[in-house]
Amino acid sequence: MTGTVNPTQRRELRPAGSSRDQGGPGNGMDSTARRDAGPGDGARSPGGPGNGADSTARSDIGPEGGRPRSPGEPRSGATPRRDAGPGGGTPRDRAGRGSGADRVQEMGVFLRARRERLTPDDLGLPQRRQARRTPGLRREEVAELAGVSTDYIVRLEQGRGLRPSVEVLNALARALCLNDDERAYLFDLALQRQPDHGKPSTAPAPALAMLVRDLSPLPAMLVNHRYDILAWNREMAALITDFGALPERQRNSMWLCLLDPSMRDFYVERERIIREGIADLRAAWAAHPDDRALADLIAEFAAHSAEFEQAWARHDVRVQGRGNKPLRHPLVGPLVVSYEVLMPVQDPDQRIIIYRAADADSQTALDRLAATLDVP
Repeated sequence: MTGTVNPTQRRELRPAGSSRDQGGPGNGMDSTARRDAGPGDGARSPGGPGNGADSTARSDIGPEGGRPRSPGEPRSGATPRRDAGPGGGTPRDRAGRGSGADRVQEMGVFLRARRERLTPDDLGLPQRRQARRTPGLRREEVAELAGVSTDYIVRLEQGRGLRPSVEVLNALARALCLNDDERAYLFDLALQRQPDHGKPSTAPAPALAMLVRDLSPLPAMLVNHRYDILAWNREMAALITDFGALPERQRNSMWLCLLDPSMRDFYVERERIIREGIADLRAAWAAHPDDRALADLIAEFAAHSAEFEQAWARHDVRVQGRGNKPLRHPLVGPLVVSYEVLMPVQDPDQRIIIYRAADADSQTALDRLAATLDVP
């Protein structure tokens, strides 16, 4: 069984103390929003003070939602707005704020910048006779496209403490025509887990498959988050098994480890390898809740492997990116390999696993195995 790295963990495994710090008391959402009052958004219930109207939307309320402006008091109070200027303050000002405030301000600046780069023509919207005083789309146009209120867009761009739901973030990403990287950035700023975007990889990226072959004489293979083996070089096939001769559904390193009788004695530390692999697979299962093939695979393991059922019941979660595996090879005898998992930036759902000899004796064993490949 090989170790893998779940791509979505880099967004969710945060250091202690970096939990979400938005959405607490005082971060209520504009009750006029149509689709943006989802769970966790803190929408005010109807019938509250002021008949449900958001008092912070009035011009006589300070930027922090403070007291009403007294009669005769100038609108520009002594306390400057934190979102003053198109950049939400200078970079030095923003760097001096807490990480939560910095994230909220950056989300507002980012949304405004993405809005201003678009034109009605880009989205097929009708042109209005009234001249546009600012570049890009109007806030009300973005609001209509995303299915939220204009005031909600205003408050987001002003960095006024809102934490949009996943549904609203998806709607904003569509309305603003965000690419995959921009969409992931928006979800990160909002401290929300990004849902699966597109189907999980079932075919190898051609460049990665070529790289796996070029890594010879090091044994290497390409897998996805399910442990499906998508590509391999001849050294990896000689070390583990002839993957090309297997039915496609069995071409999975977890399946081979758990259910292939010929692999039962291959791993010296079989219990540890299974336990680590299942802890990694559990993380992938949580990160891909809509992957039906993964759910079916886990159900098959649970039905046919008592080892899997016991380890799965431990609820261990750990992403393993490197380590050692003692092996018993039928041709060259015992050896120990060190594995390293590489996750490509361009194809984060696929990862390359490379084996190297952990000591001199193991290198000798791998050299003997490689020599058999050139025998006619």
